[in-house]
Amino acid sequence: MSSFTTHTRTVTATEEDRALKAKHAAMWASGDYPAVADQVVGDLGRILVEALDIQPGQRVLDVAAGTGTSAIPAARRGADVVATDLTPELLEVGRRTADAAGVELEWQTADAEALPFADATFDVVMSSIGVMFAPHHQLAADELTRVVRTGGVIGVLSWTPAGAIGQLFATMKPYAPPPPPGASPAPLWGSVDHVRDLFGDRVEDMAAHQQTLRVDAFSTGAELRDFFKANYGPTIAVFRFLGEDAEKVAALDADLAALGDRLLEDGVMQWEFLLVTATRR
Repeated sequence: MSSFTTHTRTVTATEEDRALKAKHAAMWASGDYPAVADQVVGDLGRILVEALDIQPGQRVLDVAAGTGTSAIPAARRGADVVATDLTPELLEVGRRTADAAGVELEWQTADAEALPFADATFDVVMSSIGVMFAPHHQLAADELTRVVRTGGVIGVLSWTPAGAIGQLFATMKPYAPPPPPGASPAPLWGSVDHVRDLFGDRVEDMAAHQQTLRVDAFSTGAELRDFFKANYGPTIAVFRFLGEDAEKVAALDADLAALGDRLLEDGVMQWEFLLVTATRR
């Protein structure tokens, strides 16, 4: 496997931005996101890799790779893969998983809004329910397009605003602290028009498809709520913000359980996502 030359970009990062990124990294390290990936959403990585038809020998970057649910399947196909994420704890889980399976790839802590790679380094740049959580969407989109070569492909899979996870964030919003200045809601990456605006005329042949992930891990809305309270960083963060406010905690508990009950149909939930692919001009 080749080793990619890395370059530290010159970016203007304020103290507030550095603090925000540290907070994001800690949030995703809280709870047990690997359990979320293993038990619920892991198939999304394979879906993205199949949609991109990753080929042997391609240079592939997985941005906000988490535990490698896209990066590892891409490496299994013979691609030369670098997996990056803001949270080193998640990368370490992915590294152990890959090592146990005998799959070789590189793992590197990196900020999706300031990737440490030269322009036009990769044949494919992808992200599955990852880059959507970078707070500044335009900066992240600029980086995705910067590091892929002309004629290379970008693939992004994101939860939609109207889907289950979009509804989860909408349910939590009244209980959460206000977002930092300039930050955009993560589920906007699940809007075709938003993604088209982010990439602009730097891409062509953009294709967008709404699909659903079948989730049968929860038999009641309360089970969904309790799983997310225990394992999912953004949900954990909201409950920590509420602290000892028993009334608000009880109200959010009830709202999340009710959301889960609404999403259930014959013991199954369908979680909507948007899969976008585009070619770099």
